[in-house]
Amino acid sequence: MTDTTAKADIYIDNNRKISQISPLLFSGFAEHMGRCVYEGIYDPKSPHADENGLRKDVLEALCEVNYRAIRYPGGNFLSGYRWEDGVGPKDQRPVRRDLAWKSIETNQFGTNEFMDFCKKIGADPMMGVNMGTGTIQDASNLVEYCNAPAGTKYGDLRGEHGYKDPHNVKYWCVGNEMDGPWQIGHLDAVEYGKKAREAAKMMRLQDESIELVLCGSSNTEMPTYPEWDKTALELCWDKVDYHSMHYYAMNYEDDTPSYLAYSAEFEYFVDTLSGVLRYVKAKNRSKHDVYLSWDEWNVWYKDRSGDGNWTEAPHISEEVYNLEDALVVAQWLNVFLRKSDVIKIAALAQIVNVISPMTTTTDGLLKHTTHYPLMLFSNLASGDALDVAVKCPRYETKAYGDMPILDVSSSYNEETGKHAVFIVNRNQTESVPVDLHWQDMKPQSVDAAYQMSGTDPKAFNTFENPDNITTVNISAPDVKDGQVSMVLPPLSFTVLDMSI
Repeated sequence: MTDTTAKADIYIDNNRKISQISPLLFSGFAEHMGRCVYEGIYDPKSPHADENGLRKDVLEALCEVNYRAIRYPGGNFLSGYRWEDGVGPKDQRPVRRDLAWKSIETNQFGTNEFMDFCKKIGADPMMGVNMGTGTIQDASNLVEYCNAPAGTKYGDLRGEHGYKDPHNVKYWCVGNEMDGPWQIGHLDAVEYGKKAREAAKMMRLQDESIELVLCGSSNTEMPTYPEWDKTALELCWDKVDYHSMHYYAMNYEDDTPSYLAYSAEFEYFVDTLSGVLRYVKAKNRSKHDVYLSWDEWNVWYKDRSGDGNWTEAPHISEEVYNLEDALVVAQWLNVFLRKSDVIKIAALAQIVNVISPMTTTTDGLLKHTTHYPLMLFSNLASGDALDVAVKCPRYETKAYGDMPILDVSSSYNEETGKHAVFIVNRNQTESVPVDLHWQDMKPQSVDAAYQMSGTDPKAFNTFENPDNITTVNISAPDVKDGQVSMVLPPLSFTVLDMSI
């Protein structure tokens, strides 16, 4: 039975630590798809372009989110990409057809431009190697090009291209969604596992310090899921450090109560794959650990267009995000904290224009609703994730049955004394009074409080009304006897930033 009248209680104990929060949970993904790279990151014709063609307004917005790593260059694009096309003098780079998105790829932005871009926003590069049309030798060559000192073919080639010092790329994805029949060079689990194992071997021989991400299932609806994950991991366990997971949230049914309970789906996905990790580790009699890399995640269902009509930088998959989308994104980030013992990397797909928190025109930039929860989590969640106990009203959903009205996570950084609580109120019509109780160390104060809310779950931002749905500073509640009392409005995301 739905109960929307009782108040809620949140119990926080700084001793109940789940795990250290990996900063890489707040990473992004840039693919050569649509207008993510061209007219997004790189747009020499824009009045906002710097001397290298990078959009200064985009760089500023990305720095605001504080992305820790950026995965590149794909995505489906990766499985047909020849990395040599995107290095060297720009006037000598070939223009090719991108078969993944039926677009024209000019190759004016490639590996070295990406490295410069990452430095500009203070993010680590996370490179992908082509396991579709590419060979294991191609993968090895790219690692040599990026990470080897001068003195060999590819180290010297990088120097000829103006980059004497190695890029020292630490994180590498061994292919993309190779389980999918849509993927160029699609392989079954055994074929992929064997190829990935040998690619990983060569890549590590080039640089033993790199960390590798194995392709997991493309989504939970694949007929081979989770058998694919088990098979690929059994073949590659001791050669990789992370196993990828991809998922896109959808609301085709326009069922807002179920949509706002999507965290149940996210947690089930993590629990399934963490079970696979434990099984394979035990079966392989291994002491090595592999963690999860949720390196594609986002809301994606309003604009699923993917046919670029053989044009440059086509306008495809440019989602417009609303309030309920932002609340789903906030819950996703809550799940990252609650499952931080097994999820160590997460990359939002994507960072500009394509299913992105921001959209550009030649001379303008719009921040969508999802920009704000990303920014708050990335900048405030640090240290350890805490195991929070929540007592609250519940409500019925068609998809997930009985669900709590509140979705909560918390972090505490012992070194800085900073502490944050993140709360989503899923109730569409009723406010929820809530008491927060600290059972060990008490907060000295609430330094700041932020909130996003509205009465219409479909409300969104436009260039004409860019601040329709944003997070705003609200009055920080007082701390009394180690307790904070608040009233959470319906359809809201609230963040408390505190000192302990």
